Amino acid sequence: MLGKLMDNVCEKKPLIHNITNYVTANDCANILLACKASPIMAEAEQEVEEVTSICDGLSINIGTLVENKIPAMLKAGKRANELGHPVVLDPVGAGVSEFRTKAAHELINQVHFDVIRGNLSEIRALVSGVGSSRGVDTDGQDEIVNDIGAIADFAGKVAGALDTIVVVSGATDIVADADRVYAVSNGHNMMSRVTGCGCMLSSITAAFLAANKEDKIEATLAAVCAMGVAGEMAHDRLTKEDGNATYRNYIIDAIYNMDGAKLEAMARYEVIK
Repeated sequence: MLGKLMDNVCEKKPLIHNITNYVTANDCANILLACKASPIMAEAEQEVEEVTSICDGLSINIGTLVENKIPAMLKAGKRANELGHPVVLDPVGAGVSEFRTKAAHELINQVHFDVIRGNLSEIRALVSGVGSSRGVDTDGQDEIVNDIGAIADFAGKVAGALDTIVVVSGATDIVADADRVYAVSNGHNMMSRVTGCGCMLSSITAAFLAANKEDKIEATLAAVCAMGVAGEMAHDRLTKEDGNATYRNYIIDAIYNMDGAKLEAMARYEVIK
């Protein structure tokens, strides 16, 4: 199943509009190209509606949020909703400041997101207004492997309340909608040493959704598994002289060289609900 969803991305080559952060914009663009999709990076309020109209999906990332980006995000999101394009939200650092958390709430209140992807503290901040997020890092509460059931239940409830798919990234990734919950065990802990792995995942999730509009949660699951498999493949290539910069490049290379058969063979996930 997952392999076909990835092959659809390669065949359909969706064009994805990214309003993302300047720290990882280049990586997000390159990993979209690696999975045979195409990126557009546009954030000026004067053009986002026009740009998103010619695209197949939209990824919004609040990692380096400034005030004048919020109206652009809202305009692009609403236009994507009007056109039926899938929209992904990456609420980077939600909970770390009142400004950032308020902006995330405003986005959720005015735009329908097909997928919201973040670490546990970020997702908690979206529903509680407070959090202990350290920004782009995961902290101790995000090590969900020892309490998968509780986090799965939480993710499912949030997904139901917000009418979305929730991805909670951590040692074990949780993918949930109101009815189904998956736990993904792909990945490698060195991925936490590369800034932007989550941002890249959010961008390719938009591509997987755009290429598989009738299978949203399965498309999201495929994207999460693909990123985890890439982390494993990349780590296998490292030599003792290599570090996190090489590892980042190898992750992008792994996505470039991945096809549906390889994803199908290496994906590791279980149905929680």
